Amino acid sequence: MREVVDSDRVERFLRELGREGRAPGRIYLTGGGTAVLIGWRQTTVDLDVKLVPEDDRLLRAIARLKDTLSTNVEMASPDQFIPVPPGWEDRSVFIGRYGGLDCFHFDPTAQALAKIERGHPRDLDDVQAMIERGYVTVEGLERTFAAIEPELFRYPAIDPASFRKRLQRAVARASQES
Repeated sequence: MREVVDSDRVERFLRELGREGRAPGRIYLTGGGTAVLIGWRQTTVDLDVKLVPEDDRLLRAIARLKDTLSTNVEMASPDQFIPVPPGWEDRSVFIGRYGGLDCFHFDPTAQALAKIERGHPRDLDDVQAMIERGYVTVEGLERTFAAIEPELFRYPAIDPASFRKRLQRAVARASQES
């Protein structure tokens, strides 16, 4: 059984992975890794990451680090679950440089919308925390949803009307709690 991941373990993962890089690259944290590093959660059950470009050496290192650090790591990011508008790289938040890897939090608005679409209670709490801390805005969520809505047909598992309702509930919750 893997251990829960705290901010020290995320940092250690990034440092050790950065040592493996031979060419410049980027790694994007999403989900619980973002929540733990920014600090609205103390732990997460796994690290969701995206490598750009994918690099066999780093992928092998991730497989090793999963065991060494007793940490679940998944290659997952919002663009696998919802449409993400172009320019997400520019909207991603720089964390730091680890060896040859530039590390970022994946576009916060895309993360929030993916969490809203999934709709788990913890995801919705994360969205609320992102709004409260200013990482996303209600207006930005609504604007980005409007931009991606015409592309939702590319993700047949998503029911656009249900996604819109979940967004409306998240926005209403944010308005009530602010």
